[in-house]
Amino acid sequence: MDFTSRELKSNELMQAQTQLYMHALSFAESMAIKCVVQLGIPNIIHSHGKPRPLCSLVDALSLPPTKTESLNRLIRLMGYILTATSKILINTTKTASSAVISLIDPFTMSPFYFLSAWFRGSGSTPFEAAHGMTLWNALEQNPEIRKKFHDAMAGDSGLLMSVIVNEGKRVFENLKSLVDVGGGTGATAQALVEAFPNLECMVLDLPNVIANLPGATNIVFIGGDMFDSIPRADAVLMKTILHDWNDMDSVKILKKCREAIPSRQEGGKVIIIDAVMNEDYIENKKEQDSITETQLLLNIAVMGGPGGKERTEKEWEKLCLESDFSGYKIICTLGFRSLIEVYP
Repeated sequence: MDFTSRELKSNELMQAQTQLYMHALSFAESMAIKCVVQLGIPNIIHSHGKPRPLCSLVDALSLPPTKTESLNRLIRLMGYILTATSKILINTTKTASSAVISLIDPFTMSPFYFLSAWFRGSGSTPFEAAHGMTLWNALEQNPEIRKKFHDAMAGDSGLLMSVIVNEGKRVFENLKSLVDVGGGTGATAQALVEAFPNLECMVLDLPNVIANLPGATNIVFIGGDMFDSIPRADAVLMKTILHDWNDMDSVKILKKCREAIPSRQEGGKVIIIDAVMNEDYIENKKEQDSITETQLLLNIAVMGGPGGKERTEKEWEKLCLESDFSGYKIICTLGFRSLIEVYP
């Protein structure tokens, strides 16, 4: 009898083995979700208005009849009815999140094959260990991947901002101007000007990102680098930007934000949308809720890709103080992320 057999009862051994297999096979769930989106199954079920018999679904998808049994396996894993999660995969609305599934791709996943090599000292980030360049350089050089990335961010913004303009309305309603730093193709800015018609929005991003993007009512695209300068405005918005950067770089960015806004008395502020992680370490994974687990997974994802980190409230406070801000306030929690106001 080996060590584990002496320490664990039979049912504990079987449970442990089951958990291990579940983790080892979790990639299959990610790939199954991607397959469901690529086939257009959520849209087809939605258009039908109710669950479809398997044979009808095969016909609607124009699949060979020989794939019926295999499709049954896929649907048994994913489900025959639209849940709240699968409804946001319907790609006919502004709040569709299906584009984020496109990031399940060898390009973005390969760095995680290099994690152990990176821990032993290979590359500044796992992404660099895998690709020989930073994520940002890779996006600049690869238009197809860059489009996938910005489509995913736009889909995320559409859904998130539909909640923020209601839950965090007070944060934006008295502003006359705002600059969305790293605002990509402008999905966040578009949601804001639709909700607040008197708000003038500037979208700052790298020139290769905003090239050929048409302006819109109350939206101006500006090519630039947030490490160099940020256009002046009543407020600076950064949605899931700082988690891409280490503390030293984040302080540099926040100091540029500080230079771009008026005093607190004049209404100046920085608005951050990012995760605020639980301060307490949870030893037992079973006790983690879905928000905590998502934050922990995202913490590994940004470590593997851009080399950033998710932060606890104490870590956010430290960043703000080191960047010469006077204080901050967590306005509301938005799933695994929060809306944070930072004051000069």
